Amino acid sequence: MSAERVCGLSELVQDEARRVEVEGVPIAVVLDSNGEVHAIGDTCTHGEISLSEGFVEGDTLECWAHGSAFSLRTGKPLNLPAYEPVPVYAVQIDGDDVLIDINVKKEN
Repeated sequence: MSAERVCGLSELVQDEARRVEVEGVPIAVVLDSNGEVHAIGDTCTHGEISLSEGFVEGDTLECWAHGSAFSLRTGKPLNLPAYEPVPVYAVQIDGDDVLIDINVKKEN
């Protein structure tokens, strides 16, 4: 399958995560302070918590429950208690459309 439209770029709020689903896969989409759009797995690897309910700081998304911060670029946790990364997906911008293909993981 090709990339799927998940939202409009104009719908994203800077430094806030938005939860979307692609083929049943929950994804947190973030427009960072540099204007770059990121897509990472929405479920914290420490607990079954939605990361999109967390806090964006710089290029990280912090889980609101236990404070693990995940890199928006690599998906790697930057502090405990999480130690497993979340998946990071490649994002395409086509006009105002934000497109994600869950079959294409972003390589870092």
